[in-house]
Amino acid sequence: MRFSLRVSAIALLTLGLLGCDDAPRFEHAEPGEALSAGSATVMKFDQNAFSLPSANLPPMRRLDFSVGNSFFRNPWVIAPASTTARDGLGPLLNTNACQNCHIKDGRGHPPESDSDNAVSMLVRLSIPAGPEHAEVVRERGIAPEPNYGGQLQDMAIPGVSPEARIRLTYSTHSVRFADGSEVELRKPELQLSELAYGDMHPHTQFSLRIAPPMIGLGLLEAIPQEALLANADPDDRNGDGISGRPNRVFDQLTRETVIGRFGWKAGQPNLNQQNADAFFNDMGLSTHVLSGSSCTESQTECRALPNGGEPEVSEQILAQVLFYTRNLGVPARRGVDDPQVLAGKTLFHRAGCQSCHVPQFTTRADAAEPEQANQPIRPYTDLLLHDMGDGLADLRPEFEASGREWRTPPLWGIGLTETVSGTARFLHDGRARTLLEAVLWHGGEAEAARQAVLAFDQSERAALVRFLESL
Repeated sequence: MRFSLRVSAIALLTLGLLGCDDAPRFEHAEPGEALSAGSATVMKFDQNAFSLPSANLPPMRRLDFSVGNSFFRNPWVIAPASTTARDGLGPLLNTNACQNCHIKDGRGHPPESDSDNAVSMLVRLSIPAGPEHAEVVRERGIAPEPNYGGQLQDMAIPGVSPEARIRLTYSTHSVRFADGSEVELRKPELQLSELAYGDMHPHTQFSLRIAPPMIGLGLLEAIPQEALLANADPDDRNGDGISGRPNRVFDQLTRETVIGRFGWKAGQPNLNQQNADAFFNDMGLSTHVLSGSSCTESQTECRALPNGGEPEVSEQILAQVLFYTRNLGVPARRGVDDPQVLAGKTLFHRAGCQSCHVPQFTTRADAAEPEQANQPIRPYTDLLLHDMGDGLADLRPEFEASGREWRTPPLWGIGLTETVSGTARFLHDGRARTLLEAVLWHGGEAEAARQAVLAFDQSERAALVRFLESL
């Protein structure tokens, strides 16, 4: 009897949607829709769902994947050490292994209690840029805080003081749906104590960032640039309220300004530089991409300590980590033919969410890895910047991204977040505890979509969430 009532409710919801407006109606799954990453899609849905090599990776190349995984997973050590291939950690750092932030290759989370370290959440720093910062802004996209640099490092090796202690508190407010239901939203408030290197600049800009999931990054890198630019509409010429635009960032190796794809504000041009930046700022490790020390000029005790050679991460190891991060598979979708999922997909389009979370691309024929070439993928992102309103603004520019703009994050795999990472926290700073909370934080260009969702009744909201959970 309970099953019959559920089927009837879904049938009524579907009939209601069919008469609503001119948005697409989805009554059946599209051909190949379950294969989010084309032939690279993996069929794993447990805690290890994000940690598998792409399904089309041949056996010999899976050995290379395993080697890269070892450098991604295992901790780096302090120099000097007998483990010369993996020494040079710090002196200042956020973690000693990539896997500590990207939990099981998945999403990080903010500290949940006063006793937790921030580990999988970072605090980015900058100050308002003046003419004297022109060169550093061209290369780094920001003017770093003079004493603490561009990222706060709350851990350190023995004998060195961590830069600060990071803690969060939350303010809350409620949002009401048209049917009278309410959802509580929370916003993190940063608290810093035990500053080890003096006061910060009085106009320091802060941005909280949790680690994003690692799946499908090579496929995102393989989306043709012209396909990304085809979705850009910076002047909103079509009048739909969506004005996505690419970030234009600095490539450290070519020394050119190019389109950004990676990071919460699309501040990195490619996966290799993204990895090098993580080694440099998260673990204090130099590469041929980013050399020298992450210690600032005022951190004299930090700069005086021995390093692990130059570079501390060899070109070979960086290439192995690049291969690993390019080839982490994307899990297949679940329940693509479920009536509630299809109803939720219709609502997703009715609200206009697909305008930024673009469902599908085909990767380049000349992708960096042959397994990623010519793949029909469904990442649900445009990799472009969008103004998300005051609620999500961090007020910290990064290259051409303003303090209100964020790159559209891919949605593939989002329904497995809690299964993989053990917790589910969404948006750039992990403030949202549920997918519905994440939707309700959307503003700016997404305000119309938010208002559409606020008008949904309980069964429609459940269908929308069920669709998102299927991704």
